[in-house]
Amino acid sequence: MPKNLLASVFFCGVLAGPSAALTLDLPAKVTGEETRSESPGSYALPIGAFDGRIVPSRRFEGALDQRALKLEAPGLSTLAILAPLRDQVLAAGYTVVFECESRNCGGFDFRFGTEVMPEPDMHVDLGDFRFLAAERGDEAISLLVSRSAGSAFVQITRITHAALPEPIAPETPIDLDEVELPRGMPTAEPEPDGIVASLDAVGSAVLEDLIFASGAATLAEGEYASLAAVAAWLEANPDGTVALVGHTDASGSLAANIALSERRAEAVAEVLVESFGVDATRVAAEGVGFLAPRATNQTDEGRQKNRRVEVIVTSTR
Repeated sequence: MPKNLLASVFFCGVLAGPSAALTLDLPAKVTGEETRSESPGSYALPIGAFDGRIVPSRRFEGALDQRALKLEAPGLSTLAILAPLRDQVLAAGYTVVFECESRNCGGFDFRFGTEVMPEPDMHVDLGDFRFLAAERGDEAISLLVSRSAGSAFVQITRITHAALPEPIAPETPIDLDEVELPRGMPTAEPEPDGIVASLDAVGSAVLEDLIFASGAATLAEGEYASLAAVAAWLEANPDGTVALVGHTDASGSLAANIALSERRAEAVAEVLVESFGVDATRVAAEGVGFLAPRATNQTDEGRQKNRRVEVIVTSTR
């Protein structure tokens, strides 16, 4: 579709019949559009504001269609943009399950606790955005609206029913109790001895096994061998101190990413203190955002590698 002429957005699901199609008329001329689709795919639909720990969500599976639209709308507020889209969603038979504006959503924590297409395709002003989530049977749609000085940005995420692919019969049965990794293949979690040796040899190590939800600062529950190794090193070096340094990919603004990376480092420090009995005065937490990448930010794999927390020895005296 020609970007400068687009006046509406047409979504077509995989179901037969009129319920699969949806057209949303936009309140201003579209000057840019990026899309992402997956079938089958999944989407965690936010159904509540950030509660201090997570953004509550309900997972939907099906055909995923996500659009980031840039509008030429210098005089329109985020409410003026969202309101007509909300009316069209309701007219299409959806029921609104959650709606909020930036502060009531949870601001920074909500923005980075939900799925948002990266800058510059989708710009989100943390002080001026609105969100709406709606359901229709096993379908879901969400609208995220924000703006810059002269433009508005709308992200529309829709998921409709899609049949799962037929399972592929394996040519060779696999005994999951006796799987042997091919030579040279790295294990999913870092070896504790490797982290201790790295702290002794070079004074730093990447904590590869930490799991954060996308855009979230809360460390998922679980047993982390890397944190046990850091605690063991601190116990073996009673005069030593360390800094936990958080890193992000390049999606979003520098200020937001520095804040997110610092919050992640603080979350890791909290686990070390509360679960491993580490003295809080021996652990500092810092964040540098996307200023120290270790891989390209042009690919999903590279961005995943850049989202990490490192431990750095700051003193051994």
